[in-house]
Amino acid sequence: MESKSKIALVTGGSRGLGKDMALRLAQKGIDIILTYNTRAEEAQNVVAQIEQAGQKAVALQLNTANVKSFDLFREQFKALLSGKFNTDHFDFLINNAGFGRNAPIEDFTEEMFDELMNVHFKGVYFLTQKMMALLNDGGGIVNISSGLTRVSFKGSSAYASMKGAVEVFTRYLAKELGPRGIRANIVAPGAVATDFNDGHIRKSEQLTQLVSSITALGRVGMAEDIGGVVAFLCTDDARWVTAQRIEVSGGMLI
Repeated sequence: MESKSKIALVTGGSRGLGKDMALRLAQKGIDIILTYNTRAEEAQNVVAQIEQAGQKAVALQLNTANVKSFDLFREQFKALLSGKFNTDHFDFLINNAGFGRNAPIEDFTEEMFDELMNVHFKGVYFLTQKMMALLNDGGGIVNISSGLTRVSFKGSSAYASMKGAVEVFTRYLAKELGPRGIRANIVAPGAVATDFNDGHIRKSEQLTQLVSSITALGRVGMAEDIGGVVAFLCTDDARWVTAQRIEVSGGMLI
């Protein structure tokens, strides 16, 4: 079973960074399967944009916090590969789905911690585990981290710790999947003006000015600044790049 185009799975692809990743991957001639949690209409809008540009696309519902749902998702995914794409494998896994939660360490509850961990580390770990056998040899995994693993801002201790764990996990993926020619890399965005974390950067002029003042290129990042780097990692131009953390922050706090 062969599909002409390569296929990427982008989690959290209905808006923000994930949407831009899906669109930029499609521009590279890659077909897209994107997931959404609750925003079905926004996900379908992204699918429509990709199809208008000439690539195949489809949206699947997935709550990446619910590891017990991954077996069912895997079966739905396999059926989709066979039915829509005439294949039984895919090429690129982009673990992007996530949300933000800020609070000082003394105020951080166990419930808040677990919600972050389930999506940003446990979900990434076990979704990757479930999907590895369906990845084509020579494919790739891109895990989305954060500039907050390198620099520290009060309130981000738990979120940044989860992303730090994903960065370590990515190196192990590169090691264990290397014999199959599968590359695993990290893209770590800096501060980006999206709806992420309730749009706290986009909504705050003071925060926007602060971020701009500590960034070498002198502005806050936009979603459109990130997707192209993810797309690059899913091309043959990046065939010799694995186990790397690429920060896409405009030179924040250098």
